[in-house]
Amino acid sequence: MGARIYSPAKNPLQSGRGKLGIWVLEFEPQGAKTKDPLMGWTSSGDTLQQLKMTFHSKEAAIEYATKNNIPYDLEEPKPVKRIIRAYADNFSMNRKEPWSH
Repeated sequence: MGARIYSPAKNPLQSGRGKLGIWVLEFEPQGAKTKDPLMGWTSSGDTLQQLKMTFHSKEAAIEYATKNNIPYDLEEPKPVKRIIRAYADNFSMNRKEPWSH
C-alpha cells in the first residue's frame, strides 16, 4: 500500500492560478481492476483508490504519510517555462516564421 504525493498541474482551460500550491496524497492501486460480467463495467474491491487527500503544503502531506506509516513517492512539480512576448511581435518584420494568412 503505497501513496503518491504530488502537486497537480494547472487546468489548461483556465488562465487563473487560484488553486495552485495544493498537494495531493493519492493511494496507488493494490490490485488489477476487473470487468463486471453482467454490465461490463470496470470495478475493483480496492476502496483506497477512491481516496484523494489534499494538503496546503508538501510538508503537511509528508508528515501525514510518515505519521501513519504510509510509504510514499514524492513527485516535485516541473518548473514552468514562460515565453514573454508582446502582441506587437506578431506583426514584426523580423519574424522567424512566416505570417500564415
